Amino acid sequence: MTDKNECEIVKELDTTGLFCPEPLFEVREMIETLEIGQCFKVIADDPAADEDLHRWAKRTETEVLDFKKDDDLLTFIFRKKK
Repeated sequence: MTDKNECEIVKELDTTGLFCPEPLFEVREMIETLEIGQCFKVIADDPAADEDLHRWAKRTETEVLDFKKDDDLLTFIFRKKK
């Protein structure tokens, strides 16, 4: 993974309280507003978001710069690649 400090986070999406598939829908809608190369942060508390968002990132070639799991809180840092 790349050092997250190399990329300024331009948007943050808090999906806490939302459950599958809502976090994924919210991320897919939000990424359309970003330019290639921009970074964004997603916070989720749905356990399914871990697998869902990692799989989505791989499928869409979105770079996962950082991922942290703190108790039930999941924090992702992504970079839009295309």
